[in-house]
Amino acid sequence: VGDRVLFDTDSSTIDAEGQEILRRQAAWFRNHPQYAITVEGHADERGTRDYNLALGERRANAAKNYLVSLGVPAGRIQTVSYGKERPAATGSNEQAWAQNRRAVSVVIS
Repeated sequence: VGDRVLFDTDSSTIDAEGQEILRRQAAWFRNHPQYAITVEGHADERGTRDYNLALGERRANAAKNYLVSLGVPAGRIQTVSYGKERPAATGSNEQAWAQNRRAVSVVIS
């Protein structure tokens, strides 16, 4: 299904690939109503802590809103922003930054 949507620099816009990932997630969550979801928003290391927390929040909310638009009840989805505090990839280069600009859906049982 895929648990993460990647974003461009300074963006919370979900691209076509991200939309497809979220469509598959929504189908899974609609078929498994016993689970709740936390969508984590993340940013790369560039920018201030406050800026990245706000950007992570926008990314998490963008993913949440898209899931809701696909029929997942909003009450089942929480969001949290970690900003740049929990990188998926280490390194100060475009390859690492691209992996860290993300929203991750975590299943809660």
